[in-house]
Amino acid sequence: MKIDDVDRKILQLLTENGRLSYVDIGKELHLSRVAVRERVNQLMEGGVIERFSVVINSEKVGKQVSAFFEVDCEPAYLVEVAQDLADNPSVASCYQMTGPSTLHMHVLVEDFTALEKFVNNELYSLEGITRVESHILLRRFKSRNGLKL
Repeated sequence: MKIDDVDRKILQLLTENGRLSYVDIGKELHLSRVAVRERVNQLMEGGVIERFSVVINSEKVGKQVSAFFEVDCEPAYLVEVAQDLADNPSVASCYQMTGPSTLHMHVLVEDFTALEKFVNNELYSLEGITRVESHILLRRFKSRNGLKL
């Protein structure tokens, strides 16, 4: 799908505030509500906009500890481990990375006791994991909130 400058501006506005109405976007870009709706529908149908969502401040809902993990797996267990981790409610994101069957994972938990429980009971118990490296988030300077065009 080819994206022009108007589409980019629509995407930028929606990235900044996904609750903007088509009327408000149209006013900003000097387009009709109908024209904006059609462009947004095309962006959705073309897979450019995957979904609309809300960004929740994890600390405000009691998830005080944010940790990142590099999890190496035996190749035969990689998909199974990734699926098990992706299904875990404490796992915010899980990606396969380049390297020796490596998963990159972001975990959000209430406190360090919950983190210890996650690591010992839910991570180390998975068959096929060969190495785990963890990093605790101290301070966030920037967080992904959609792709900036």
